Amino acid sequence: MRDQVHQAGTADAAEQAFARGSTAQPLNLIDTHLHLIEPDRFAYPWIAHEPGLQRAFTLDSYWHEAQALGITAALHMEVDVAPDQAAAEAAYTTGLGAPVVGAIAGCRPDLPGFAEHAERLAANPLVKGLRHVFQGKPEIYESPLLVENLRRLQPLGLTFDLCVLGHELPLATALAARCPDVTFVLDHCGKPGAGPPDAWKADMAALARLPNVTCKFSGLISYAAPTEWTVEDLRPAAAHVIDVFGWDRLVWGSDWPVCTLTGSLTRWVEATHALIRGSSPTEQGQLFATNAARIYRLA
Repeated sequence: MRDQVHQAGTADAAEQAFARGSTAQPLNLIDTHLHLIEPDRFAYPWIAHEPGLQRAFTLDSYWHEAQALGITAALHMEVDVAPDQAAAEAAYTTGLGAPVVGAIAGCRPDLPGFAEHAERLAANPLVKGLRHVFQGKPEIYESPLLVENLRRLQPLGLTFDLCVLGHELPLATALAARCPDVTFVLDHCGKPGAGPPDAWKADMAALARLPNVTCKFSGLISYAAPTEWTVEDLRPAAAHVIDVFGWDRLVWGSDWPVCTLTGSLTRWVEATHALIRGSSPTEQGQLFATNAARIYRLA
């Protein structure tokens, strides 16, 4: 991750213009990618490599900023806690109440025991999907259990979030093609900064041709731009994602607090508005709320 010391970044003219006239916020913005980090409650082995995240990031601190931006509800995204704490994390986050309206829980679809774990999670109506971070783990795709286990999700009414690096998109595409009845959500626009841009564009287009894959409009300030980014740095990747997936297969996510390493929740919301300026109210509504409500089965 980029050093937190640069989080303010450099706003370009488009950002500054938006900030001056940012009184019009969406009436219903659903954040599909909220992480809560509570070191006193759970263990996060990976955070040892992220000094900017080595403290508590609580719902209260998120909500203080989020509600002023038009965010009305959020889905908690698993935070890769210690494996034996995944079920406890899901139980905790689904018990928080508003604004958390559901959770995407942690799992290991490449290992035995997945079926029982998924069934227990699915018994909680606020568990809307599952995720395990695949990035940097090519051995996962070699598991003989992976496809069989993921195919169990559709009857349970659960989605699966794909978190992969840009150069790993062909692996994700092949996997999603083998599970055509499972709804996959690609996190962070396929992390476009993690590989050659032309290859990322072609691989995203190939993945988007699968009708069972949706893309999460998130992570661009972490993976698609230099540390001191501007809206114009984000625009090529954002435009390509919108072009290949279309407005009906995009959902919005903050990736808070990871977004604070290179910006802030406020800056990412403002950048999103700048990036989609000129789109119709219907298209904006799809990105901000209606697609999420449909895909994650929210009331």
